[in-house]
Amino acid sequence: MGEKILRHQDLLVYKKAIETAMEIFEESKSFPKEETYSLTDQIRRSSRSVPANIAEAWRKRRYKAAFISKLNDAEGEAAETQTWLEVSVRCGYVIREAAKTLYIEYDEIISMLVAMENNPQKWLPL
Repeated sequence: MGEKILRHQDLLVYKKAIETAMEIFEESKSFPKEETYSLTDQIRRSSRSVPANIAEAWRKRRYKAAFISKLNDAEGEAAETQTWLEVSVRCGYVIREAAKTLYIEYDEIISMLVAMENNPQKWLPL
């Protein structure tokens, strides 16, 4: 770890999660109007929830169980976003290659979250 992590915004996983949420937002702008209150809302909500849960986890890291729980919530939201991506492709709203790139980004985010969950001591304050 090169730079000191002082805030959740300093975490690489947070940076990836917020950037990917913004990519989802841009991609979902082209979804049909009839999806506004269903698929569009769901994929935006779940993608935004990933960095939000990472931020919450960071603030709760004084309590190991709460920290792990919020990271696990972020992991679940990332997997949910992957599901909405698959649905978006199957509905013909997102080009398969664009979705594949985003899907892989969420795989990386999930891997990073699992690594943090499996080694929480590294992240907890002394």
